[in-house]
Parts: sequence; C-alpha cells; structure tokens
Amino acid sequence: MNRYPDPSAVMGIMRETANSVILPRYRSLQRGEIQEKTGPDDLVTIADIESERRMTPLLQDLLPGSAVVGEEAVAADKLVLNALTGDDPVWIVDPVDGTRNFARGDSKFCVMVSLVHRRQSVLGLILDPLGERCAVAARGEGAWMCHYNGREERLSVLAGRPSTEMRGALNFRFLSSPLKEEMKERAKDAVEEHFRYGCAGHEYLTLLTGKAHFAMYPKNMPWDHVAGTLLHQEAGGFHARFNKMPYLPDQLDGGLLIAPDEAAWDDLRDRLWP
Repeated sequence: MNRYPDPSAVMGIMRETANSVILPRYRSLQRGEIQEKTGPDDLVTIADIESERRMTPLLQDLLPGSAVVGEEAVAADKLVLNALTGDDPVWIVDPVDGTRNFARGDSKFCVMVSLVHRRQSVLGLILDPLGERCAVAARGEGAWMCHYNGREERLSVLAGRPSTEMRGALNFRFLSSPLKEEMKERAKDAVEEHFRYGCAGHEYLTLLTGKAHFAMYPKNMPWDHVAGTLLHQEAGGFHARFNKMPYLPDQLDGGLLIAPDEAAWDDLRDRLWP
C-alpha cells in the first residue's frame, strides 16, 4: 500500500469518540456497565463496546476495502484475527486501553489505533484524552506528539545506558512459574527501577516522552502493541520478541522487549532472563 489515510483524520475520529462515549462515562459508570470477560482482571465496560462500535465504520470509510480487528470483536469471535494475515489493510483498535483503570476511576487509560498492511504496521496512534494529547507515527516519517492546543513536538527515545541505570515497565503477569519468580528476583538488581501501570498505551507514552527507558511484555495482543512499537521505532528505539526475532502484528506469543537501542536490548535480555 503506497498511500494511507491522513493520520490527522484518524486522530479526529479517536478524539470525537473519546469525547462522545468514553469521557462521559469516566467515573460515572453505572451498575451493569462493567462486566468480566475471562475473569476479574479482564473487564469490559459500556465505553469499550460503544467506542469500538463507533470507530469501526468510520475507520473503514477512511480506507475503503479495509478490515477492522478490534479487541471486543475478537473477544466475541477469535476468527476476526485472521484478517491480520490477509492482503487487505487492517485497522487494529483498542477502544479503551487500561479498562481496569478506567473502571475504577484511574486516569491511566487511552485509545489506540494502528493500521497494518501485509503484516507491516504503517500507522500508529495513542490518544490520551485526559492529557489532551495524541502520539502519532507513520512509517518512515518519525513520531510526533500532537497536543489539543495545536502544539506539535517530535518524539525521541532516551539514549541507551547500562540496564542498572534504566527504569521501565515490566509486566510479569503472563509468565509461568518458576520463570516469573526468577525474573522478579533478577529485576531487583538488573534495573534501577521498574513499574507497571496496567495500561500498555501509557507505558509506551513514558518511553516516548523520556520518562522511561524500556518495557517488557510476555503477551503480544495486537491492540496493545502494534501502535506502540511503531511509535517507539519511529522515535529511534529498538524492539524484538524475547528470542530477538522481529515482531509481527499477527504474533500473539513470544513476548516483547522494548529498549532504547539494540545494545541496551541485549543488556536487558542478558540480565533479566535466567
């Protein structure tokens, strides 16, 4: 695909959706508007459902012939994921990233949209509606922060340094024992500081705005990572699966390690893994 929609049009759809169906529910969810999917740590709200439902046809109108892989559509029918390996362009939508945070009134939630064609990400956006900003990347064109007041700034990741001098996001949730316990113990000495927000989008924003150096995720759901990895790459960073093979949007396992550069990636990989 040689042409893709103007990122500002995608951002406009995301902003309008956030203003119309997400923010009115923030700290105002009623009983029955929060449900469990696979368990108490996996929630969906009326805002997730309506946000995805609203954006899906609007994104398809921007790019006729495109498909949409949304988190909630996949929850209802996993065959929706098959579109990621087809020839048609595919929008990937996380209607509310950080749903648990959103449901309890925490500010760390966002909206993520990316565009993939033939297994390659070409657009990535992370909208922080409360922060009134949107990180935007088009392949080969750099990464930018677009503020609601019209100000734009080019994004660049922090320079690499020894892992013991870096802080970042570590998600151990989907690791199996005993690897989980071993990596938690190693992390105490391997890095200067680590955290987890429960919102991949906000964790990527810390990398893009110079507040953190690295992130690690054992599970690669596309709505959580396709936008963020493209943004991070366009901001000068390096990412790969745990075995250092390139990450593709349709790969749901193999983990992701994101670092300022390849040397920092190697250092983190050596120090964190047993």
